[in-house]
Amino acid sequence: MSIFSKLSFKDQAFKLREQAVLDATTKLLASKGFDLMTMDDVAGEAGISKPSLYKHFKSKEELATEVMIRLLDGALAFLEAQDGALSARARLAGLLEWALRVRLEGGLPFLPSSSPQVREMLTKSLRYVSRVYKLHKLLAGIVDAAKQAGELRADLPTDVLLYAYYSRTCDPAVDYMQLYGRYSTEQIVAHMLAMTFDGMAGSGQH
Repeated sequence: MSIFSKLSFKDQAFKLREQAVLDATTKLLASKGFDLMTMDDVAGEAGISKPSLYKHFKSKEELATEVMIRLLDGALAFLEAQDGALSARARLAGLLEWALRVRLEGGLPFLPSSSPQVREMLTKSLRYVSRVYKLHKLLAGIVDAAKQAGELRADLPTDVLLYAYYSRTCDPAVDYMQLYGRYSTEQIVAHMLAMTFDGMAGSGQH
């Protein structure tokens, strides 16, 4: 039974409109960025009036924070649903594939890396910070397991591997392949996974 089925019709409509607002915000953040996005933009994209928007969210700072929390919740839910029999490397590859598909669909704004102001805004949210910590801790454990299994380089520190892994979600190579390479989503995802886990060197490297 979904959470919506336990709500009254009025509350269901409110929650659905809230999700539509977050969808609109995500799209605008990915296309315009935080600084250029306005509450008027969000209301227009969501197809609601500005007074209705303010019933859900009081500022674009609150909107952006909720978008990032929803994204982190999606990543955590994906990890939780993974098959326990998967190898550590397969788990990392699966999450990266999920993130790349979300990005290619316009659902992955790069807020934390966009400006000091945005980073400060996000770190003021305990809900956001707690999710970041949980996800980072989970992934660090998976990376350590992959290193122990010989699936990732054991000579590199875990945090170095993790930061390189995170960077793949906002790698501009994705944009270049999409805009100029005329690759399909499936091809872009496959190429990015190959670059992440197999690198650029050929079999004849010395």
